[in-house]
Amino acid sequence: MSTVPKSTVPDADPGEGSPAVAAVLDDLAVLAVRRLSAQGDLSLTAAATLSYLDRNGPERLSVLASRQAVTQPSMTQLVRRLEREGLVDRSADDLDGRAVRVAVTDAGRALLAERRRLRRERLTELLGTLSPGELRDLTRIAGEFLPLLRRLLQSEAGK
Repeated sequence: MSTVPKSTVPDADPGEGSPAVAAVLDDLAVLAVRRLSAQGDLSLTAAATLSYLDRNGPERLSVLASRQAVTQPSMTQLVRRLEREGLVDRSADDLDGRAVRVAVTDAGRALLAERRRLRRERLTELLGTLSPGELRDLTRIAGEFLPLLRRLLQSEAGK
């Protein structure tokens, strides 16, 4: 039978454990981004913008800037680059012709799908290095962890 290594998160009341959990989640995010991002891949902001457009449909440039916590000129520059690469289309807003709406293209969707496929391929390779017991433990932990993390991040997104 496999044993799960002792957690780096101490047993403590929620108020005392929050900084330790935050540190673990931060490490997890950094490791995942570094290990699973391909060299020469899209920037995190570009990937997040494409993903947002894919999930939510066309959006005003000003909303994209706000969502990604960047300035409007920075988002304009990013959208221009993505448009040159054929990943998004820009058009005038139907309600306000001065405003720009951005939509992901089929090429943008294909790129997102390929990025997901490559990430999952890399993860599958990494998971193949675990023993069956370790994989079983990780599967159980992930099944408990993911719903909590989703709920946490969705509540943050709603603010």
